Order: sequence, then structure tokens, then C-alpha cells
Amino acid sequence: MTPAPADRIRLAELLDGVAPLLLVADLDELRRLIAAPPRLPPGPEAPAPAAPPQASAAADNTLLIDSTRSTAACRGREVGLTRLEHDLLACLTTEPIRVWSYAELHRSVWQDEGLHRKGDVQSLVKRLRRKLHELGTGVSIDAVRGVGFRLTEHQQPRVSGS
Repeated sequence: MTPAPADRIRLAELLDGVAPLLLVADLDELRRLIAAPPRLPPGPEAPAPAAPPQASAAADNTLLIDSTRSTAACRGREVGLTRLEHDLLACLTTEPIRVWSYAELHRSVWQDEGLHRKGDVQSLVKRLRRKLHELGTGVSIDAVRGVGFRLTEHQQPRVSGS
């Protein structure tokens, strides 16, 4: 179901300043945007390509989920994930910042409604939080009281030398 334009505008207003937001009409539009790099006119005004060290620094802080090996990696570290941990992390990363209800997480991870079984989700989140912390990621799973959980990225404090 595609959200109505008014719903997308309301979402953009709610997330303003909280997270980057890209609104697309459908999945095909998103694929076109991702696949096609912007075309720049030839000439001396064209900017130089990005320097490789910056790209590798960004990649070092990226949380990578390997579904084939059922692992998560970040900053050169890797942890193994159980099937449930993998499925929960994969679910949360599909729409970061979205609050996932306990029922939605149960449907996605256990393929059932999980009514009155919040403890299953809470226990799994606790184990996954520990593994994300071991990796040293800025990613965490935040509880939204009475609703469920969301995946957020917290900025790591930077130490400057002077």
C-alpha cells in the first residue's frame, strides 16, 4: 500500500531534522534513483571524484549484515547471529527510525502474532543489543515505552587532539 501524498508530507514534517528522508512514489522509483548516478555536464566545472580515504572511513563505521553467513560486522569486528537475531536486525534495518510494535516484530521474526508474548521480543533485543555493543557500532535498539522498538544510530563522541 502506497501512502497518500498528504501522509508522506506529514511524515516528512515529523522527521524534519531527525533523520535524512527520501520520499519516493514506489519501489521502482527508488531503484531508478539508486541505480542511476547523477549526470554532470562535461567541463572544468565538474567536481573531482571523492577521495578514497574518506570513502573507506565511512565504510568502516557501517554495520554490515551478511545473511549468507548470518553475521554482522563493523569496524573490522564480526559477530555471529542466530536466525532470530538476524531476522530481527534485518527487520529493524528495513525501516530505521520506524517504531516496530511487538506484534509486527513477532510476525516478521517468528511468523506469528505473538499476542501477550512481549518477553520473547525483549529477550531477543537484549541479546542483539549486546552483540551490537561488542561490534562498537553507533547503532542501537531503542525501546519506545508501550509500543515496541526502533533502530537508531547514535553519534559516537569524537576526541579531538590539540
